[in-house]
Amino acid sequence: MASPVYVPRVNNNDDEVVLVSLEVAAGAQVRRGQVLAQVETDKAVLDVESPADGFILETRGTVGEKVTVGKVLVWLGESVDEAVPEELAPPPAVRQMSGGAPTAKARMLLVRHGLQAVDVRASGERLTEADVERHLASTGKRQAAGLVSRAAYPPPVVEGNLRELRPEEKGMLATVTWHRDEAVAGYIEFPYDPAPWDAYAKAFGDQHKLLLGPLQSLMTWRLVQLALENPKLNATIVDGQRLEYSVVNPGFTVQVGETLYLAVLRDAAQLDEKNFVNAMVDLQRRAAGHKLGAQETQGPTIGFSSMARWKVSRHVPILPPYTSFMVAHTVGPDGQAVLAATYDHRVMNGFDVVTALRKLSKPAT
Repeated sequence: MASPVYVPRVNNNDDEVVLVSLEVAAGAQVRRGQVLAQVETDKAVLDVESPADGFILETRGTVGEKVTVGKVLVWLGESVDEAVPEELAPPPAVRQMSGGAPTAKARMLLVRHGLQAVDVRASGERLTEADVERHLASTGKRQAAGLVSRAAYPPPVVEGNLRELRPEEKGMLATVTWHRDEAVAGYIEFPYDPAPWDAYAKAFGDQHKLLLGPLQSLMTWRLVQLALENPKLNATIVDGQRLEYSVVNPGFTVQVGETLYLAVLRDAAQLDEKNFVNAMVDLQRRAAGHKLGAQETQGPTIGFSSMARWKVSRHVPILPPYTSFMVAHTVGPDGQAVLAATYDHRVMNGFDVVTALRKLSKPAT
């Protein structure tokens, strides 16, 4: 059966990447792990590897041009003569707007029918009214009776100059728009005594002779265990049902200059505490060098973000798309330690959140 290889997300803020090279052509036989292509952002060049043995059925994209994250880059088949399937939507973890910003009339139609721009295929550089009408005709989707849609705001009355968003800014716009339009976000803060965690992290670091303090890694590992206890923490809403993920992929923020990465440690529940800490430290180190791989920057199922080093009093994180629980950790200028969480109220309620934060405030005993 033919399977797609998608344009990867190099970091959380990139909506587009440059196709640097295509290393294979249609008809070629490839092995699992073989480099198929290279993509590049302002910060890094990334190899796109084959996920399995097989044959190249088709390649897409032009070397030297920008390609959209989540689009099919290569079709891979089990035999050389398999047919390439009809165009399909990218997976939820990497869905992005299929064209440029919608026109004013298109935006009004989207609002009227409760749609998002990412749901509609654009025929050109801008999403047009005709694109939306074509989508409505093909799906039969109509605004439900009594549906209250988000109001379409008029343009600002103050003049200025329009600036094209950089790729990472487009990616952030897509993330924030999902948070606004999809998740019913709540926020809960929980002050806690940091002494038990500080003592535990120091003892752990001394025992394993670690050069860097492991506090954030240890707290994230504890979060993974809590996600196994309560699957709601590691879930999202898809088509009116709760999708409880079969793996726990913690995403954690890494600020590198002006670039914000959401590094992802995949299938973390398979690791013990020591190996988890080592793996997370390695991800942080490679993020600092802009050397994260595709699978390390996409597909988070739960999140952890710490701004303790900046001594801010409050940190309200944005939920990455298709997650429902993002922990915020900080220590204010007065030394008050706070654990908080942004959460999707469609998936869980305040009791779930408070219970998780109380448990997270202390190392497991």
